[in-house]
Amino acid sequence: MIKEEWKLAGCISEPAPEGADLKAEIRRMCKDKRAVVMAHYYTPGDVQDVADFVGDSLALARRAAETDAEVIVMCGVHFMAETCKLLCLRKTVLCPDLNAGCSLADSCRAEDLAKFKAEHPGYKVVSYVNTTAAVKALTDVVVTSGNAERVVSKLPQDEKLIFGPDRNLGDYINAVTGRRMLLWQGGCHVHERFSAETVKRLKAEHPEAVVMAHLECKSAVLELAAVKGSTADMLKYAEANPGKAYIVATEAGILHELRRRCPRTEFIPVPPEQAATGCNECEHMKLNTLLKLYNTLKHGWPEVTVPSDIAARAVKPIERMLEMS
Repeated sequence: MIKEEWKLAGCISEPAPEGADLKAEIRRMCKDKRAVVMAHYYTPGDVQDVADFVGDSLALARRAAETDAEVIVMCGVHFMAETCKLLCLRKTVLCPDLNAGCSLADSCRAEDLAKFKAEHPGYKVVSYVNTTAAVKALTDVVVTSGNAERVVSKLPQDEKLIFGPDRNLGDYINAVTGRRMLLWQGGCHVHERFSAETVKRLKAEHPEAVVMAHLECKSAVLELAAVKGSTADMLKYAEANPGKAYIVATEAGILHELRRRCPRTEFIPVPPEQAATGCNECEHMKLNTLLKLYNTLKHGWPEVTVPSDIAARAVKPIERMLEMS
């Protein structure tokens, strides 16, 4: 039985049995309950280590849809669990902590986007995958940081477009495609903290290092990067070019997978603006813990659902993206 205080907390805080091996118990329950664990690159390393699949948000949702598992546990943030549900309507989708939100997704509410669309008749909406299901339901085509340039380039040149919610990604796509999309003024609070000055300082300290930056970073940071792209793009480039040193401007969780794949390569995290040391972390991603994952599997809660009318509309722009990419 799910206690009322757990419901109010949005997660289960029940302590683990004394002496329990959480990783072993998680794997045992996955087998018993026909469940798979999906973990985003930004979650804690021990969560990534116990997961069946590690990746970015859409890749995990697509992988979940391909499995024959009955239960999907999405270790990431809430919109990622929603996206999983959109592609896995007949599966149970669980999220270890319902408080794992996203500053970027939260910056664009469905009611605000609906009003903006009404103020700009004739415009189509291109939405970053980092949005709620309700926003996707108002969208014409969804994109990821990895395929945004490709998808937008395939849209008619004379088509009037609204791009949201990430203004930095939208600004980059406008620059490389020559489009003049109207940009929603949202942003990721983690990537907004990176500054060009900090990257320049690290580059001066490590002149041999290659700068990698996520497309959610500001244009001044991207201008300094030799590698610009998604988390998957960064991993692919580092694997293909091992032995170098890299300055990494994205959420710190990616370092776990980078170092796992390239153990002899040095990865230098970019700290927050005005900070001498440390690196940027998403507090929402870090809400995913082994104990919460264990309790989620044990109790089958919290479950993430999407109203059927929203789901029917929200899946269409995702399907269009998959057709175009």
